[in-house]
Formats: sequence, structure tokens, C-alpha cells
Amino acid sequence: MSAIRVKGEIQDYYLRKVAEGKNKMSVLNAVRNKLIHRICSVVHHQQKYDKNYTRTIA
Repeated sequence: MSAIRVKGEIQDYYLRKVAEGKNKMSVLNAVRNKLIHRICSVVHHQQKYDKNYTRTIA
């Protein structure tokens, strides 16, 4: 809940999806899933979270 209260990428995503007509609880579940994936990735790669990360294709 705090992630959607703070201005930023997650709040923008939440507001956009709700404006599209999605159910608020479904969007909250999607936000929760996004956060979990980001946390798991940071732990797996043992790096700090980089907000401006861009994936390079090798």
C-alpha cells in the first residue's frame, strides 16, 4: 500500500491501470508481484537496486 502512496513509477502504474478500468485489488496484486520480482532479482544478482537499469542484449 505504501508503494502506491509514494510518487513514482509504481504509483503511476497503479493509477494508469485503475484508469483503464482494472479492479483495484487486481492491480494491487500486480504491484505486489512487481515488487517481489524486483526484490528477488536484487538478491539473486547480489547488487543494489538500480532505478535506471537497462538490460543489454549480448
